[in-house]
Amino acid sequence: MSLSRRNFVIATSVAAAGTTVLSACSSGNGGGGGSSPSGGATEYTGAKVTVGTKADSTGPAPEISGAKKGGTIYGLAPDDFSHLDPQRIYYAYNSTVALLLHRCLTGYKIDSSGKQKLVGDLATDTGKASNGNKTWTFTLKDGLKWEDGSELTVEDVRHAFERSFAKFITEGANYAQMALTGAGGKWRDEYDGPYGGKHLDAIVIDKAKKTITFNLKEAKPDFNFTLAMHSYAAVPVKLDTKEKYDKNPVACGPYKIKNHTTDKSMTLTRNKNWDAATDSIRNAYPDGFEFTFGVETLDGTDRFIADQGNDQFAVSIYKGVPAERIQKVLTDPELKKRTFNGLLTGTYYYAINTKRVTDLKVRQAIIHAWPLEQIRKIYGGPSSGDFASTILSPDIIGREKFDVYGKLKKPAGDPAAAKKLLKEAGKEGQKIVYAFPQDPTYNKTKVVIENALKAAGFTPVIKPVDSTSYYDQIQQIDNNYDVMWFGWSPDWPTAYTMIQPLFDGDAIGNGMNNVSQTDVSWINEGIKKNAVIADQQTAGKAWAALDKRIMTEVAPIIPEMYQRRYYVHGSKVGGAQFDPNFSATLLYKTFVKA
Repeated sequence: MSLSRRNFVIATSVAAAGTTVLSACSSGNGGGGGSSPSGGATEYTGAKVTVGTKADSTGPAPEISGAKKGGTIYGLAPDDFSHLDPQRIYYAYNSTVALLLHRCLTGYKIDSSGKQKLVGDLATDTGKASNGNKTWTFTLKDGLKWEDGSELTVEDVRHAFERSFAKFITEGANYAQMALTGAGGKWRDEYDGPYGGKHLDAIVIDKAKKTITFNLKEAKPDFNFTLAMHSYAAVPVKLDTKEKYDKNPVACGPYKIKNHTTDKSMTLTRNKNWDAATDSIRNAYPDGFEFTFGVETLDGTDRFIADQGNDQFAVSIYKGVPAERIQKVLTDPELKKRTFNGLLTGTYYYAINTKRVTDLKVRQAIIHAWPLEQIRKIYGGPSSGDFASTILSPDIIGREKFDVYGKLKKPAGDPAAAKKLLKEAGKEGQKIVYAFPQDPTYNKTKVVIENALKAAGFTPVIKPVDSTSYYDQIQQIDNNYDVMWFGWSPDWPTAYTMIQPLFDGDAIGNGMNNVSQTDVSWINEGIKKNAVIADQQTAGKAWAALDKRIMTEVAPIIPEMYQRRYYVHGSKVGGAQFDPNFSATLLYKTFVKA
């Protein structure tokens, strides 16, 4: 997922003073760790995702020690959820509430340390693959119902995939659509959706056996991971209101919508037709949730610190502790007891436009020059995250740590090494146009970046871009920028969803995410080859090798940081922990303390 418009937010501990919206998934444990402001989660957990068995997929979810049913958890957030229709959900913030309302064929069972296991959610297990991973079959569990008490059927599961082709569905993921049609980016040309009465031939259901089979045009060894995305959550055929469904979706999860006033509030109550015996993932201890929107991050944090009234039962849904309060929260022992944190799965980086900066030595010189240490100080220091040196983040299966350009040894930059490369290339004094989204934090980092480029022998040109149109501008193939702030997080913890969108030649185009415009035959071939390796550990090694070769021989990005996010909550909240997929509060594990 792009750290742009889909799954992440940048106003984390990094740009806590800013508001630029990014996107993605992430991970870490819920520990505190020491009294230092930099203390926190020290282990990435996504790479430890395992695939569970049928027994692992059988509910109910494991009990949480000390938890009890009852009460209300209050959630605070600056913004309302932009979409509630599952096929229109890709942004991680929306997925935090989707976990309470919607269910997919598969999902992630998360333990108290943040370690994950892919299990069957609506399905009895994680699926049966055949035909060289082109055919995937799932069987629905017994006892699944919608909030009105009607049975959740394989027709409803099929309907979700089919309606994702409808013209009004434009915001969700498209992995399954491409795999089912084999038409790449032109998948919409193959099918118009179910509303004309026609079904998608590639999906076969057996109502008697409660099975659904996907006949893919492309081998997908990790298709069962794809189906854990909320873009593929079930929707009832008989209760589908098309465009109107986004405002009032039907729940099959443990909660349903009681009322929703756009941009102000939303109340969830128990879905009495949800059966815990069918769900190995969700605990659902509170009787309900009351979300209040329009509460800015700093104001919300101050309310958690004050810990008065209903705020004692409150959590921040998605925004971490801002830079203005991180020292106070982490150095006050009593406050720190009410915190949890996690390390995000994505990699923040700066894309180098390889169509404009064509000389490899010049791109390598830019990497050597980049002032990571000075940038991180502006972000808040070590508490904001770890320096990055690879494309793949530590959460990715198979990821290997390397440091081709010595950035971990010299994070402040190495102007001497940069000057040497520029001299060898005959490009001393080369102009470099740097673009970034206008934001209070990035207005500060531009100064240290400009100074570092000058010290390395470049002639920097600094181009602030309006934050609301930033991605639209840098995702144009004819843009006039040499280096662009960017970031990406995987849609599931395998390297395919990290490398393919960013470095595949087929991902170059207006509005697409290969912002470096990298089109190298061995990269394109390596992506296709690695994507069909069935064993994820073997695939992981292949992707790690490709990661290192890309950084060494192409140098299309400057890795910046793997970020950390801290949360503080009310004193009467139990079970609060970091969601390793969406970098948020894992709401379905929270409970009201006695």
